[in-house]
Amino acid sequence: MSRDDDASANDFEDFVRGSSRALHRSAYLLTGDKYAAEDLVQSALARTHRAWARIEDPANAEAYTRKVMYHLQVSWWRRNRVPESVTEDTVEPRPDGGPGEATGVANRMTIHGALQKLSPKQRQVLIYRYFEDRTEVETAELLGISVGTVKSQTAKALEKLRAVAPELAQLYAGRVSAAS
Repeated sequence: MSRDDDASANDFEDFVRGSSRALHRSAYLLTGDKYAAEDLVQSALARTHRAWARIEDPANAEAYTRKVMYHLQVSWWRRNRVPESVTEDTVEPRPDGGPGEATGVANRMTIHGALQKLSPKQRQVLIYRYFEDRTEVETAELLGISVGTVKSQTAKALEKLRAVAPELAQLYAGRVSAAS
């Protein structure tokens, strides 16, 4: 193994250590299942590792991996059209166990359930735009679609969320007034 190979291996290890948590969060939002999310991240990282020599700038590695995750999720979704349901409680309790835990769990369950009612593309767009705070242009680049598609999918997804989970509007309104 040459010195360049060692540096490349170290760069990849640093990338994995630095981005794994964020990738797992995104994968969970995409799949709705803790174990499927772990599989998705592992598969995406394996593909990223194989392509590591072609990634010129390590700063682009996370975007590359997210795009791989999206494409893998879509292909898995197409293969397994039978919907899966989460059978275990995947919500982590707050470490301090303080007040508001039950409300937080209920809110997370409501958001999770509402996201599961969206199409995979709509869910993906919302995750990138609102959970990861990406711009429309960044979202379009990550998903390999046009900015117009991002806008239309966002509008359709938000409209559907309003229909299937009107309580989310009240939740959001409470956060806005608390921040004022």
